[in-house]
Order: sequence, then C-alpha cells, then structure tokens
Amino acid sequence: MTASIPIGVVTVSDRASAGIYEDRGGPAIIAELGRILRSPWHAEARVIADERPLIGATLVELADRLRCPLIVTTGGTGPAPRDVTPEATEDVCEKMMPGFGELMRSVSLKSVPTAILSRQTAGIRGSSLIVNLPGKPAAIAECLAAVFPAIPYCIDLIGGARLDTDPAVCNAFRPKS
Repeated sequence: MTASIPIGVVTVSDRASAGIYEDRGGPAIIAELGRILRSPWHAEARVIADERPLIGATLVELADRLRCPLIVTTGGTGPAPRDVTPEATEDVCEKMMPGFGELMRSVSLKSVPTAILSRQTAGIRGSSLIVNLPGKPAAIAECLAAVFPAIPYCIDLIGGARLDTDPAVCNAFRPKS
C-alpha cells in the first residue's frame, strides 16, 4: 500500500483565524487538489493570522517536520499593510521561483484588472515547493490550473515525493526518460 503524501494547505487570514468568517480558501485548495491529483494524499491544513513570524514558522513546520513536498498558501498576497505572505515565504525559502507568480498574474489579468495588485510567488525549502495563491476560490482554481502542470516535475527535481496527476484534469509535464 502506498503511503498518503502530506500536502500543506495554509490559509492566512486574521478574520478566518479568529472565527469571524468561514475559511473558503483552504477548502477550495483541497477541492482542486482532489480533482488534480491521483496520488494518495492528505491535507495538513492550517488557518493562521497574518503574522509574518507565524506564517514562516508554519511553513517551516510543514516543510521540515511534516515533509510536505507541496505547501500551498492562500491569502495575504495583496498590497495591504498586513499582507505579508510573500515576505514570510521568502524568509524561509532557499530559492525563489518567480515564474509561478508571473504566470498566475498573467492568467488572472484575463479575469480581473486588479490582478496586478497580487504579489503571489513561490519558493523552495529543502524538498518542499511553497506556492502562494490568491484568496478567492475562483482565483485559486484558475491559478492552480495554470501552474500545476509544472509542479510535479519541480518537486521531482528537488527530491520531494512523486505527485501523479489525473491527465484528464492536468497534463503535468515530465521529460520522457
């Protein structure tokens, strides 16, 4: 039997973490991953406040202790003073992967002119890929669909657990051996 792969799903929101409103971003990520992935996996879900040290510590826990090959965040990527998810991601990553954010903004600009305000990014910590997504469920689905074809191969290259996708949903790239 194949072990279930842990995938980090982090919602960064002062209000959701305080129970003021329901987290919709984390469940949207989990639903999209459920559609995309064929590998057995489970979510290591967290809902935390917009606090840079807390975001960083959560990413470190998911990468280093729980060995999540993929950690996906939602929220905290805008220009508001408390939006610090990209900075916290940069704090804990050894390498940044700016192409992920560039592609997500490009795709989102087709839907909303305010996509240029988003500061999504991605980076690598050890054998974990961390990807910052926007906060709205529709934008989460749109952005994950855009970047996921590159995610399994990126994780292969950094030594993370193999993620297989459903080819009917996501045509993930892997070079022919």
